Amino acid sequence: MTSPLADRVRPQNLDEIVGQAHILGEGKILRSIIESGNIPNMIFYGPSGTGKTTVANIAAKLSDKRLYKLNATNAGVSDIKDIIRDLDGIFGQNGVLLYLDEIQNFNKKQQQSLLEYTENGQITLIASTTENPYFYIYNAILSRSTVFEFKPLTPDDIEGALRRAALILQAEDFAGQTLEFEPDAITHIAQMSGGDVRRALNALEIAALYSPPDKKGKVLITKEIAEQCTQKRSLSYDKKGDSHYDILSALQKSIRGSDPDAALHYLARLILADDIASICRRLMVISCEDIGLAYPMAVTITKSCVDCALQLGFPEARIPLAHATVLLATAPKSNSTYGAIDAAIRDIENMDTGTIPRQLQNKHYDGEGNEIKGQNYIYPHDYPNHYTYQQYLPDNIKDKKYYIFGENKSETAAKEYWDRIKKG
Repeated sequence: MTSPLADRVRPQNLDEIVGQAHILGEGKILRSIIESGNIPNMIFYGPSGTGKTTVANIAAKLSDKRLYKLNATNAGVSDIKDIIRDLDGIFGQNGVLLYLDEIQNFNKKQQQSLLEYTENGQITLIASTTENPYFYIYNAILSRSTVFEFKPLTPDDIEGALRRAALILQAEDFAGQTLEFEPDAITHIAQMSGGDVRRALNALEIAALYSPPDKKGKVLITKEIAEQCTQKRSLSYDKKGDSHYDILSALQKSIRGSDPDAALHYLARLILADDIASICRRLMVISCEDIGLAYPMAVTITKSCVDCALQLGFPEARIPLAHATVLLATAPKSNSTYGAIDAAIRDIENMDTGTIPRQLQNKHYDGEGNEIKGQNYIYPHDYPNHYTYQQYLPDNIKDKKYYIFGENKSETAAKEYWDRIKKG
């Protein structure tokens, strides 16, 4: 049985790898480490199809260590114990290199089972993950490893890999036939792969193997065929993964930065991922955190848009969600209340703020030991403009100022009003 094209074209040396020049280019640190053959424990972090497994294979070959591969989605401690038993045999004389894919799926106990052997050098660990290792990998492993980030491949990178793969297809699968590609066909596949070379190679293979030859035996891959094999551009998105939070973060920061075009771009990504719940929650957060009292109606309008979107569902929900997004991006901004409540919480958590003043307490009886009897609460509505001074904060923090009026039309007007009332 012929192996998949992605396996047949897998690079056998560092020069054949496309992309990752920031760590594998001439003079870069990861390239120097691998070429030395003295491989330390490493963690490869990045999207699927960017070369993590390939680089681990090349590192194992140059280190002269026996390579073991495990995938943490279906492996366990028993699989690690099997490798440990091999350490004392003929295969473990030079130590072993363990490539552990998707390490974020190992729990703490499973990860810790490797520590003793990675510390004494019997096992060299190369772990890969598509998630941020600083969130998903335990510190004991992180502190013993060097982290390298693999970045999504550019369409140009992928196009180079596809052209190399096309030559292999011609030689191995189309001997005696002619395999040709329209100029735009490979470019289209590269652009639609979402930075994943494996996905691109699979699309190329399908396009080549299932396109009928003409009467002369020539197989021509047209752009139309390429479009059928790719259908829809790949999106890097996992509702529980790193890319999920990256897109939500980009959406909020674009709205906070008052850039409606960027905000709509990230909203569109979330819409195409069919993640209506995350969109609605984040827009509500933004209306309170970033717009706040600069435009108090933003919360109400956003809530109405969210309710409308949830009632409609996709595809129509995109319209009220876009309405809320543009409104928030173009609204005046204030984080005055956000900063104020956080400052108040910090004081309560970190200091003795004291007891509630007697006049604010909900009791009307004073014990015999109290020198000053009575509630002594002043009712503001009995005074002009419904205001009169009295102490509301506890004695220990009576002079604290948490809320500072923002420099926007709404809060400036409120400040002018209260400055006038309190001076009178």
